[in-house]
Amino acid sequence: MLKYIIIDDEPLAHEIIEEFCSMLPHIQLEKNCYNAMEAMQYLNENTVDFMFLDINMPKLRGLDFLKTLSYPPKTIVTTAYKEHALEGFELNVVDYILKPFSFDRLVKAVNKISDKQPTKTIIKEVSGSKDHSTRIFVKGDKKHHQIDLNDLMFIEAFGNYTKLFLKDEMIVVHEKISHYEEMLNPTQFLRVHKSFIVAINKIKLIEGNRIRIDDHKIPIGQTYKSKINKLYNS
Repeated sequence: MLKYIIIDDEPLAHEIIEEFCSMLPHIQLEKNCYNAMEAMQYLNENTVDFMFLDINMPKLRGLDFLKTLSYPPKTIVTTAYKEHALEGFELNVVDYILKPFSFDRLVKAVNKISDKQPTKTIIKEVSGSKDHSTRIFVKGDKKHHQIDLNDLMFIEAFGNYTKLFLKDEMIVVHEKISHYEEMLNPTQFLRVHKSFIVAINKIKLIEGNRIRIDDHKIPIGQTYKSKINKLYNS
């Protein structure tokens, strides 16, 4: 688990970062700091793996604060001012993202501070019914979800993360799509694109270069077409 703090004088910025980060299962918020002095006091007594740092703050600018730290945590600068980017990278910041930023952009920044030991998916067999349905535990949104693979419709790659699409929800998990390709039964799940694995029994129709599952349209990659053809030409 990677621990982080947010240093920003705008409460709304804290809310946005917290909301986005709550979807990433391997990071944990330790402290909200609303100015550099508060952050300095906290870091004198505690250690964290990284921090989100705003530049334009009262009393002490974010980058000036960074210069005062002998051994600063890895830093992701979040700011509305692009003109300070060069100065930021001279201070070895991990990334420099401009407000307002998207969830995708924040994920890209956090990916640069990678956890070397991501939470592993635990697999177990659950008996007690005619079908010995396989269930898995995955960690998403800081909770452990038990998923019945019968409810899994498809999987989408999302950088170092994966989106698991179930009938009524979507969970972001800190595992790459290759992890699930190796783990899942190939007679039940099929890789149809570099970024997608689908549950074969959930396919509604195949039309051109698209697979339809419920209301989702999933692309078929050129190199995977022969596998798709076998579904209806066997």
